[in-house]
Amino acid sequence: MLHFTSPALSPRAIPPLPARTFSSMSETISLADSTPDHVTGNWYSVPDLRLRDHQFTVPLDYTIDRNASPKISVYAREVVSVGKEEQPLPYLLYLQGGPGFECPRPTEASGWIHKTCEEFRRGTGLSTPLTPSSMSQLDSAKEISEYLTYFRADNIVNDAEFIRVRLVPEAGPWTILGQSYGGFCSVTYLSFAPQGLKQVLLTGGIPPVGNGSTADAVYRACYPQVIRQNEKYYKRFPQDVEIVREVVKHLAESEGGGVPLPSGGFLTPRGLQTLGLFGLGSSSGFERLHYMFERVWDPVIVPGSCKQISYYFLKAFENWLDFDTNPLYILLHEPVYCQGDSSLWSAHRIRTEDDGKFDAIRAVKEGHPVFFTGEMVFPWMFEEVHALRKFKEAAHLLAEKKDWPPLYDIAVLNNNKVPVAAAVYYEDMYVNFKLAMETASQIAGIRLWITNEYMHSGLRDGGGQVLDHLLGMLNGRKPLF
Repeated sequence: MLHFTSPALSPRAIPPLPARTFSSMSETISLADSTPDHVTGNWYSVPDLRLRDHQFTVPLDYTIDRNASPKISVYAREVVSVGKEEQPLPYLLYLQGGPGFECPRPTEASGWIHKTCEEFRRGTGLSTPLTPSSMSQLDSAKEISEYLTYFRADNIVNDAEFIRVRLVPEAGPWTILGQSYGGFCSVTYLSFAPQGLKQVLLTGGIPPVGNGSTADAVYRACYPQVIRQNEKYYKRFPQDVEIVREVVKHLAESEGGGVPLPSGGFLTPRGLQTLGLFGLGSSSGFERLHYMFERVWDPVIVPGSCKQISYYFLKAFENWLDFDTNPLYILLHEPVYCQGDSSLWSAHRIRTEDDGKFDAIRAVKEGHPVFFTGEMVFPWMFEEVHALRKFKEAAHLLAEKKDWPPLYDIAVLNNNKVPVAAAVYYEDMYVNFKLAMETASQIAGIRLWITNEYMHSGLRDGGGQVLDHLLGMLNGRKPLF
């Protein structure tokens, strides 16, 4: 679930949309446009786009006096079509998926970026980043866990409002586009700061909004979809059934139940199963997963040499999951579902209810396909991923925390007046269709586009089609029927 971006787009040009967007600090400063809490960089170029960087100094804790709160920086990249820099275009804020992943940097005017574009996300990218190295400045697990409580959707919305009133002329409302976890943040925005919103576009990002911890409901709904994705994968690549079983058997029989990873971690059968996180839910994930297993074994150069997993595969495994560079995703993955209750390692607990369907060792012994897991976080990751080991105790404190503040206001959503359009992907592995529909029924006036043409990555995969469809639902080109 998830990265965080703040694009400013010009919805008055609906196709094609001139876009204005946000993302990080520039080396050169435009002093005329800067204030003590907002530094604006100079314009620069990529093909067909002009960009400039903004750096905002915001409170870590919005619940206390802003002068007393520690400060962090939030970075936003503004993007606009060439020649549109000085035009008074409307703003569109793009909220990236995650939590904890930065938005891809724009390199050209293509796909949906041709209509929008930007990047702003609390704690990722060029905002004050939370990495293994930066968090080493905090002295204890308690200090780390307390610091991380300020990086959920409620404070992302506070950051967005801080930026909006300083950036949008006359502090007017802006349009927001929320992808995946960015959609969760958008529904929080609708709940607590609807006055800042002109319209809302959601792509694969309608969250469960019930009180307490909704994580258990999420994983009970998501595990069956993950099983279906596994079945589709093995139907596409039936030869991988035996290959994956062979790898699991090799890992289980290796010393310590696994093999060392290049970064110092340890690959076990259960670690191998986490490849489903990205391999099973995105448009090209099946192919990428299959091609990884094509090169899982080293060639036998010397007759009689022991079989071993290739360095290529081990390195590809680490590069794909990149938990070491973006630990916020792992640490806050379940807390983003919590309101007034703890998650208590929900995915780990719910996994035991599946009658062993995700037991890799059992699958090998019984001759069944080994099922990969989906978007789930498990406590043993903080032992097997080298860069996460230092956060093990902090992760347990976050899993046990009960007094999480609310992220949604159902009464406000029931009386929503902001135009909302959402793309709901019927076979989405990350955001369960049934739970999304339950929440949609609570948001007054929402318009839904339900499709199985795209996976969770539809905004990226569809070029400008997904964004264009949603805008058409709100601007009258696709009227109610």
